[in-house]
Amino acid sequence: MPNELATNTPNGALATARTGFILPAVIADQGDKAAERFFTFFTDTIPNANTRAAYYRNAMRFFAWTHAKGLRLFAIKSYHVSAYLAELATEHATPTVKQHLASLRMLFDWLITGQIIEANPAAAVRAAKHIVKKGKTPVLKADEARELLDSIPLKIGPEPKQGEEDNRPPSLIGLRDRALIAVMVFSFARIGAALGMKVEDYYTEGRRAWFRLHEKGGKRHEVPAHHNAENYLDAYIEAAGLAADKKTPLFRTIDRHRQLTARPMHRIDAWRMIKRRAKAIGLPEEICNHTFRATGITAYLENGGTIEHAQQIANHESPKTTKLYDRTNDQITLDEVERIAI
Repeated sequence: MPNELATNTPNGALATARTGFILPAVIADQGDKAAERFFTFFTDTIPNANTRAAYYRNAMRFFAWTHAKGLRLFAIKSYHVSAYLAELATEHATPTVKQHLASLRMLFDWLITGQIIEANPAAAVRAAKHIVKKGKTPVLKADEARELLDSIPLKIGPEPKQGEEDNRPPSLIGLRDRALIAVMVFSFARIGAALGMKVEDYYTEGRRAWFRLHEKGGKRHEVPAHHNAENYLDAYIEAAGLAADKKTPLFRTIDRHRQLTARPMHRIDAWRMIKRRAKAIGLPEEICNHTFRATGITAYLENGGTIEHAQQIANHESPKTTKLYDRTNDQITLDEVERIAI
């Protein structure tokens, strides 16, 4: 990553002409060895693309801050990191601040083992404690989730008049969207795992249909398909003609001619779809991709499911994480309030 191939960019950073990788000037000033070590921190130590992108943004923001303060790499001390985090805390929530600190600790440790710096200025810094007992993800009630699924048009064109035969062609967009939402609701799948499915990841073993989900950290997780999700997937796959294309993406983008492409949907595509579908029937605008994982878990627990089994289905490491999704006790009844006898 020769520095002579770099061009100046805003915020005290350099962009390499060969790769377009943005390199902080604070790092580039230390030479090629430091530049390569910074680059390999993201390519070699962080396999998850979303985590890699978040940690890279954190590092770029921190080094833009140090550049503005006139600090060189070797001059960065723990009190500089503390001051940066204090400023960050005025604009962002505690979890964001803690993520920044974690990413900086890892990066500086990587620079130490690469013999770029001698000490980790973030090692002794502590962020504020953050204890979460209930998640913030918006959750739909069971009837709202059902209304959303039923509201998605599954055929193209206006509905025929009463008594007329319905010869309308199927809507691949509607069938795809209903199937995607169903996978998230009925298997508690994360959006990344659902969108990462190949056609072969929906399969039959014995007489039961299964979902094979590729979760965070490279974990493979098999979940039995709920009968509703099975019906929705079957309808989508049949209409789209995907059954024979086992190695191809299951949930694909659709072009302007309403035909499936070979490209998988991105989480932003799913987010826009969900916002559009929710708005069409007047659901809260706050709902997002993760809403359906939380909605499925809550509906399961409301119908007598246990936290332990919900944890297994959701593939959580700890039941504490699953409990964050449990909104069964969100509603405070009038009877409970009337207990306040004054």
